[in-house]
Amino acid sequence: MVEFDPTEHEIAEIGPEIKDVDDPDELREMLELEAEGEDRAPVKTLIEDRIEKVEDDEDGEIDPETVDLSEMTVADIANMVRDVDDADVLRDILERETEGKERSSAISQIENRIDSVEGSEEEDGEPEVFKPPEEKYPELDHPTNDKQWVEGTVDGDYRDMWVYCETQAGELIDVSKEMLGKARTLMDDYNDEYGGSEDGTSSGEDEKVIAVLVGADASKHVEDVIAYGADMVVYHEDDRVERFRHKPYTEIMCDMARAGGPLAPEGREDVDWKEYHEPRYTIFPATNNGRDLSALVQGELDSGLASDCSGLYIENEMISNPAKTGGTSDKKEFERVLHMKRPDFSGFEYSTILCIDKPNRDFHPQGASVIPGSFDLPEPDHDREGEIVEHEMELDDEWFRVDVTEYDQLDEGVDLTGHDVIVALGRGIGDDPTRGMELGLDLVDAFDDADLGITRGIVTSSYEFEGHVEQYSAEERQIGETGQVVEPDVYIAAGISGAVQHKVGMDESDTIVTINTDTDADIRNFSDYFIEGDLFEVLPRLTEAVERGEFAKAVADGTGGKNDD
Repeated sequence: MVEFDPTEHEIAEIGPEIKDVDDPDELREMLELEAEGEDRAPVKTLIEDRIEKVEDDEDGEIDPETVDLSEMTVADIANMVRDVDDADVLRDILERETEGKERSSAISQIENRIDSVEGSEEEDGEPEVFKPPEEKYPELDHPTNDKQWVEGTVDGDYRDMWVYCETQAGELIDVSKEMLGKARTLMDDYNDEYGGSEDGTSSGEDEKVIAVLVGADASKHVEDVIAYGADMVVYHEDDRVERFRHKPYTEIMCDMARAGGPLAPEGREDVDWKEYHEPRYTIFPATNNGRDLSALVQGELDSGLASDCSGLYIENEMISNPAKTGGTSDKKEFERVLHMKRPDFSGFEYSTILCIDKPNRDFHPQGASVIPGSFDLPEPDHDREGEIVEHEMELDDEWFRVDVTEYDQLDEGVDLTGHDVIVALGRGIGDDPTRGMELGLDLVDAFDDADLGITRGIVTSSYEFEGHVEQYSAEERQIGETGQVVEPDVYIAAGISGAVQHKVGMDESDTIVTINTDTDADIRNFSDYFIEGDLFEVLPRLTEAVERGEFAKAVADGTGGKNDD
């Protein structure tokens, strides 16, 4: 029996798991399990590719000087050049790739390895002696004003996972609750591994989930964020920050992060709830305001940011990059690294972003913004107890030079999550946008629990809609990487090509039904049912089929219920 059963996992989880499996027989068992189970074509492709790679490796070592690069993936090339220490051989590989497929990501991997090898050759003499920025750039009055010279804190004390909890229209939004639930799980696991130790691997006490609230009614939400997983809530309440404002929100959160530590602003050195330099981890919602705030805060704290993430986990990581190891090619283990997964520009892959320290420079807090809907919405525990801290800070009048004299309150946003069925429309409605939208709404109305979603292509188009359907073209209905993430029982995609940015928002749906005139559309590769046809003809037939109680039959016959008699 195989240790890893692919039928028990989502597609995004399978790739990282099988990459370390080197037994082709075990892989074939996985392939058989998948074929007998869900029989997902993308999963079988992943396993078959791994089998092919393992068997190729068994046939003999790859010779970098003669290998056919056109038959290798970018990942294969990256793994191969990692072990090549001859700059001339690397240049030959670079030339062959440039004259062949000319994949920019492969070229970048080869060029980086050349730089690394040549850098190592140049460093055969005495290692470079580190000079602090003030000595290296004496012409600068204040080096930290110029971010490229910042070296930051070294060997600082970093603790806890901070979660910025966004509110809208006086309510705590779902993604804030999702992040708190995920942070709770991460820090519980973290404390099982590191908490309470006295061997120097931690502070000697469990690390916490810290919720940050800013707003005119921030105190209203403190009990809720504790119920969703926070150990401590630090909130700032002021009528002037009723709405999100870049400068005051950034200054408030950075003051919270630095208060009580060696980097604390003047007058903020002593607080009774925090003693360390800065947070170890910070996470923000990938909403419009959350994206802005995350970049501003992380920049002000002189660290990095992974934007629009859909997965987080904490693990130790072995790194060989000389810039991180101090000029040596030996690997170094970095502890407690937040691994931040974000969708990549491919059908089934994700990039994992790491924020790694380097000699004389600490990159903390390690920060990420999280796509709404990426994590399960936790059940609140209103019996939980937590510490509540009211943050006090003088807000500069200069931060409020612009006054809002009049505004309209938007209607409540559209939440597409939780429905049994989502009908999604794409650029395929372009021939008659109003009618296309009406046909989609007719199908929505035929189901008991359904709603309408759209792609980025409709949001950014110049389509002219007539009547009431125009309201359904708003950005709030967008599904995808920069929109909502949905997981309905049935996802019906009409006139959608299947760009990876859209795929990220819907590929966890139980059943995906696609309607498209293009049989080569990318979305077909991850659909359960593909109906070749014009949505203007197929959607009405599906609506009639739903009303007759024959939707499943209409989809299964591949025509949408077309009567050929």
